[in-house]
Amino acid sequence: MQATLALEDGRIFAGEGYGAPGEALGEVVFNTSLTGYQEIATDPSYAGQIVVMTNPQIGNYGTNEADNEAPKPYIEGLIVREFSPVSSNWRSERVTDEYMERYKVPVLAEIDTRALVRHLRTHGVMRGCISTSDTNVESLVAKARSIRKMDGMDLARVVSTPTAYSFAAEDSLAETGNSLLPDNTSSDRSLLHVVAYDFGIKRNILRMLTREGCRVTVVPAETRADQVMELKPDGVFLSNGPGDPEPVDYAVKAIREMLGRVPIFGICLGHQLTGLALGGRTYKLKFGHHGGNHPVKNLRTGKVEITAHNHNFAVDPESMNANDVDLTHVDLNDNTLEGLRHKSLPLFSVQYHPEAAPGPHDSNYLFHDFRKLMDEWKR
Repeated sequence: MQATLALEDGRIFAGEGYGAPGEALGEVVFNTSLTGYQEIATDPSYAGQIVVMTNPQIGNYGTNEADNEAPKPYIEGLIVREFSPVSSNWRSERVTDEYMERYKVPVLAEIDTRALVRHLRTHGVMRGCISTSDTNVESLVAKARSIRKMDGMDLARVVSTPTAYSFAAEDSLAETGNSLLPDNTSSDRSLLHVVAYDFGIKRNILRMLTREGCRVTVVPAETRADQVMELKPDGVFLSNGPGDPEPVDYAVKAIREMLGRVPIFGICLGHQLTGLALGGRTYKLKFGHHGGNHPVKNLRTGKVEITAHNHNFAVDPESMNANDVDLTHVDLNDNTLEGLRHKSLPLFSVQYHPEAAPGPHDSNYLFHDFRKLMDEWKR
């Protein structure tokens, strides 16, 4: 079937449609990862967005339930150069075309994704519409322009779990099918209780926390600080998530009320909310950071880590109080702030994704640092 992408500035890309027929509306962003399209599709941080993959061949190793980062895809649509109609991998349970159709995700293929990405890099992210039914250019552009912009949009409460639930090492083993205890976990190691805010949390974050000897209680985004403290946590984790951090004022309030009372570790949206809670400001990037190959320098060690990113907003380093906060990580592509640590309180956060999925494992150590911080706080 034929499919068309219309951007809000009138740029049109016509190609072949796969996945689910119909229309997709969302903010168009590009991801530079070579693999991991299923993890990307099921990352709740992509809610409200259409994702363009820069790697030309997508879908060739199929899909399987174990690689889902959430129960379903959250992307509005997928755009690729070449979409494989078959899969060739021993782990594949369903070809990608069938997977996208099952979850009602339209796919646009056979377009010049290089031209589209260059357009977005030059002009910034844009609202767009993918359609397999409407071919009227003016109509499609009008639909793209009708979408609400991501600025000022609170999507954390939309993707968050409605009720609290528990996740322990046994759950991690059941998901992976591994008969051994997770890395860094031993049967006689005392479990620490982590309360994780779900602003759009990924499953691999939960797995990484259990590998550090934690049992995790996942709570809704709007959970109050007093409700969290009643659970007697050894640490609080602030997850990734979609949308603009500034409207998520309820989470900022909760973080402020927990400062100094319990160790806190935040990533992605959790990092941005941490910056706001410490009196900082956030701003929207021109085309965001999306991919598994971003070089980030750890200013404390001098080492460069290759990291996974998925965010459209960033914390303004100039807005942070240098008397209270150390800036710990910086993006070597554009010098944006990638990490901070409070000088006197048990709190640190990073903008990127140390759990990867997909992406490199250079930053896995941050979960061990969180475990160490909790151990020290208990003494």
